[in-house]
Amino acid sequence: MSKNSLAFSVDDHVVYPAHGVGTIRAVETQEVAGMSLEVYVITFDHEKMTLRVPTQKAVTSGLRPLAEGPIMTRALTTLKGRARVKRTMWSRRAQEYEAKINSGDLISIAEVVRDLHRADNQPEQSYSERQLYESALDRMAREVAAIEKIDRDAAVGILTKSLQKAA
Repeated sequence: MSKNSLAFSVDDHVVYPAHGVGTIRAVETQEVAGMSLEVYVITFDHEKMTLRVPTQKAVTSGLRPLAEGPIMTRALTTLKGRARVKRTMWSRRAQEYEAKINSGDLISIAEVVRDLHRADNQPEQSYSERQLYESALDRMAREVAAIEKIDRDAAVGILTKSLQKAA
């Protein structure tokens, strides 16, 4: 594979579905089972983790660039929408929320943030609801922060403002 046919370059911010926003640190060739394999070396600073994804499998593994303007706009609009909470058992909903967070799809993550957000005047969340909400909010905030070139806390502020407009 030639260098210019790679989908991503060193120092690109990318989103990996199960881990969120990371940075490509290198493109290496590794010897695996006697075969030469080209891999992206991606670091996730917030998780203190390094991931190696074969360049051939990058797209099928769900690796994607940061969201473009229209997708970010739709995600922020989603936050302003009405929460849609299904009347199913919590365990089933929790699995669906987890799947949406790990899909890496920004709009799905925004739906989780919207559905689990609690305004100050609303009843307390259970521990597991709070965990899922924090996880989705963090995942979304990290992507907003990388796109806007701001820190995570400033990104959380932007998202919180959108959520408050909804209430």
